[in-house]
Amino acid sequence: MILMHFPNTFAMLKARASILMLALLAILSLSTGLNAQSIRLLRDPDIEYGLKQLASPVLRAAGLSPNQIKILVVNDGSLNAFVIDNQHMFIHSGLIQKLESASALQAVMAHETAHIASGHLSRRIANLRNARTAAGLGLALGAVAAASGSPAVGSAIVLGSQRSAQRVFFGHTRSEESSADISSIRYLIRAGIDPQGALDVQDLFRGQEALSVGRQDPYTRTHPLNSDRLRALKGLVAGSQFKGKTDPSAEHWFARTKSKLSAFTRAPSWTLRRAGEHGYADVTLMRQAVAYHRQSDRQKALKHIDLAIAKRPNDPFLLELKGQILLESRQFSQAVQSYSAAAQLAPRNALILGGLGRAQLAAKQTQAALKTLEAARGRDIADIHVLRDLAVVYGQLKNPGMASVVTAERAILLGRPKDAALHAQRAIDQLPRGSGPWQRAQDVLLATRNAG
Repeated sequence: MILMHFPNTFAMLKARASILMLALLAILSLSTGLNAQSIRLLRDPDIEYGLKQLASPVLRAAGLSPNQIKILVVNDGSLNAFVIDNQHMFIHSGLIQKLESASALQAVMAHETAHIASGHLSRRIANLRNARTAAGLGLALGAVAAASGSPAVGSAIVLGSQRSAQRVFFGHTRSEESSADISSIRYLIRAGIDPQGALDVQDLFRGQEALSVGRQDPYTRTHPLNSDRLRALKGLVAGSQFKGKTDPSAEHWFARTKSKLSAFTRAPSWTLRRAGEHGYADVTLMRQAVAYHRQSDRQKALKHIDLAIAKRPNDPFLLELKGQILLESRQFSQAVQSYSAAAQLAPRNALILGGLGRAQLAAKQTQAALKTLEAARGRDIADIHVLRDLAVVYGQLKNPGMASVVTAERAILLGRPKDAALHAQRAIDQLPRGSGPWQRAQDVLLATRNAG
């Protein structure tokens, strides 16, 4: 599991691929309602795969492709979920931990899916254009336009009044919420998922609107709920007369996703006491492996992850976890073997490729690390850890121009335009004029000038 930090103000590259993710991250800084200096995303291939498995039937029921929408976890204990474009859905770790069933989490996903499928995002972009009282909204609008694929995109973002922008962009109207309720119940039923989960979610927020704004969970502020809407939602669920059955696969992936999240974020002693609460052997063993690893007990951690792998030998995510345990225990050659096995089973997973490249770098397999890390970067251009490792690899290979390019890209992602400009100029001075890497450095330099 990787924790990625992103600052609240982002300079946005004009680069073709990078522009989308940077715009998303900039707007994400508005969405959480935090005063912290950075946004923290929890990136884990197992968790993200589990969320995709849960979301896929809902997305298909809405006529959307599961391969076009990525679900990311915000490392925040408050309860919230939101979408900001047609390709990404964000869910707070606190909400995942609080929910008690797969159907409840799928109901959250169905509701956010409805905002995408119903065109609510497009209307809110239009609202942004018309909102002239919120400071900085013109620049925020540039990020939204980039995230929506608009060709007329500014090359820098400096976010203005966070609270004003948040109210305008993330504040769903009650009519939108009612519309999303109706659509989400329809998606759930069409997908064979018990819509009772939607009411279970609303039970979490009962009484929230009576609290002061500062004490409310962000979900309450961005998804207004009143008694009329709640009665209508109950009527929709009762009228569905759902006769389906619980999906064992969905419950397994819900348990595994929630359990791995808690294993890395709760105290190891707490995890060990509750490791078997979900009743799935592989989940229990995985939780124990994580807990022992966090207690620096390598022997027990490897014993339990090997037992989990024995139960699911073709599971790339258990092999990836073993690779992480070995890598962080400085068993570099063994880590490469485990990550390689995981990558063979999931060759297109950018996070697994990034882990393999990191292990190869630690094992001094420099050429192999270069190939793997470039493949990872090609699939996820905003992974700051991959960019850091690539800079090290290029440095070891005596290629300072390429080291400067990826260092500049990493700096712009981290919101350090002065550092980015310095490294981008170094790259321009050393790389063949007109080459792809040279153009990437030019894009970074242009972004830093406009950000200034």
